[in-house]
Amino acid sequence: MGNNDRTLNYIIEEMIDTVKNSKDEVFQIAEDSRKEHENLSKELAILKEEVAIVIDEGDQLDKNAKLARQKLSTVSKNFHQYSEAEIRKVYDHAHHLQTELVVTRKKEKNLRERRDEIELRLKSIEQMVERAEGLVGKISIVLNYLSEDFKQVTDLIHDAQEKQQFGLKIIEAQEEERRRLSREMHDGPAQMLANIMLRSEIIDRTYKKGDIDNAVQEMRGVRKLVRDSLHEVRRIIYDLRPMALDDLGLIPTIKKYISTLEDQHPNIHFSYKSFDQRLDSQYEVALFRLIQESIQNAIKHAEASEIKVNLDITCDRIFVGISDNGKGFDQSQKKEKSFGIIGMQERIEMLGGDVRINSIVGEGTQVFFKIPLNQENIHAN
Repeated sequence: MGNNDRTLNYIIEEMIDTVKNSKDEVFQIAEDSRKEHENLSKELAILKEEVAIVIDEGDQLDKNAKLARQKLSTVSKNFHQYSEAEIRKVYDHAHHLQTELVVTRKKEKNLRERRDEIELRLKSIEQMVERAEGLVGKISIVLNYLSEDFKQVTDLIHDAQEKQQFGLKIIEAQEEERRRLSREMHDGPAQMLANIMLRSEIIDRTYKKGDIDNAVQEMRGVRKLVRDSLHEVRRIIYDLRPMALDDLGLIPTIKKYISTLEDQHPNIHFSYKSFDQRLDSQYEVALFRLIQESIQNAIKHAEASEIKVNLDITCDRIFVGISDNGKGFDQSQKKEKSFGIIGMQERIEMLGGDVRINSIVGEGTQVFFKIPLNQENIHAN
């Protein structure tokens, strides 16, 4: 490696450290804002209850003060019928009620102002969190590009134009994937958890009022929300990386993945030959993603009605064949989405394998790839 390469790697490492620190700082700002939002939301709920109580107290005091003033007016007109002590008592009572009314209305005004301030602050915090989340997503894309793609820049200069386009497409795909994940988290678990927090506050207030039946009913609803949130989180995690891949291995995970597609696509046939031993994690992850991407391409792009997946693992090689009866494509023409094929080739080449794709318009597509193995890549269960 020349001096230029070492200098470039040093610059890239410095950039990566700087971007990581920036990402951590933005994330911490978002977390602190969320905590402040939670605390202010609780304070706002309490304030709203206090405002309602103070309004009721003020209205009642207003009625009592009016009655006291009427009584005082009657006594004043007929003062000769009352003793001095009685007149003073009526006057003191009316004055006391009027003073309490003024104090209560002042308290109501202060509470309303504090409530309005908190509501404005909550809106500001929500906007800040949204901007911070957007920045974290963008920084993550930059960080991923720096740490993964730039370090291979020496190898990527071969066929520079195609590699550049592929890199840009990868960044677009990563950004879109992060947008999708952000939307799923915001519309799914985040909304559910926010609802759970709100419902738990309602349960607390209901229980304190002694309404046990309604409190128990609300708790049942919260329990269902928790179950739904857990299910949604597990689904998102599985999309990112199936936990079954680590626990059960490659073939059970492929079966599980295909079973999740049965509702929308029942005609996926999976056949395999393999031994009982496990492959290195990088091989299992790569094979699962390659098969997953090939199936998704057949469903979404080829609009296939039948898909066949064949996996054959021996002690010295892996062979995979995926065929579909979809609409196929003209291999002589470069498609906008051909970066998917390039990405597949890149993944297979990293494992020392090769890929072959056959497709005819109207007659489906066949994808074959072969990856060499040695004993170092195979482990006992």
